Amino acid sequence: MPNSTANSGAGSGVSRAVAWLMVGGGALGLAAALVLTVEKFLLLKDPSHRPSCSINPVLSCGSVMSKPQAEAFGFPNPLIGIVGFTIVLTLGVVLLAGAALPRWVWVGLQVGATAGVVFVHWLIFQSLYRIGALCPYCMVVWLVTIPLFWYLVPHRLSLRLARFHSVVLTVWGLAVVGMILQRFWSYWVTLV
Repeated sequence: MPNSTANSGAGSGVSRAVAWLMVGGGALGLAAALVLTVEKFLLLKDPSHRPSCSINPVLSCGSVMSKPQAEAFGFPNPLIGIVGFTIVLTLGVVLLAGAALPRWVWVGLQVGATAGVVFVHWLIFQSLYRIGALCPYCMVVWLVTIPLFWYLVPHRLSLRLARFHSVVLTVWGLAVVGMILQRFWSYWVTLV
């Protein structure tokens, strides 16, 4: 992302583009987490409920939600997303309003983003190689968590990485897409 000269907060050092990424990514992640939470509650209420994101044998939220990995900490994983993405969205709005965040908030955001990206990669592995199904709403969470993490890391650690943001993010995304294609190749070829 280009480094904006118009900082979103005095002394914050974060570009408006990163603040907008936080707002957009936070909103998209929050929406996916909310839908997943509603679907999970509907499934708990009625085990025969077919989630809206259960499209075929591979794209099947129901298959994913019924596994222990969907409650890694003893409660539905989307509840973590509701809290985390609400924080990201709120901080993005605060930055766009011109506030400068204290250092401890940035440290907390980075710790949360790092924990989120590690958890997302654990979930990617579980979905691909243990559960054998993909949840479209979960993939939306993956889609926003990775760039949020990647664009916040250089902000806090090294702005010199800024020129490589899109290259690293593109390679990262292609690696995940490649794993998905490879894992379910036998299914994908039946669709052609």
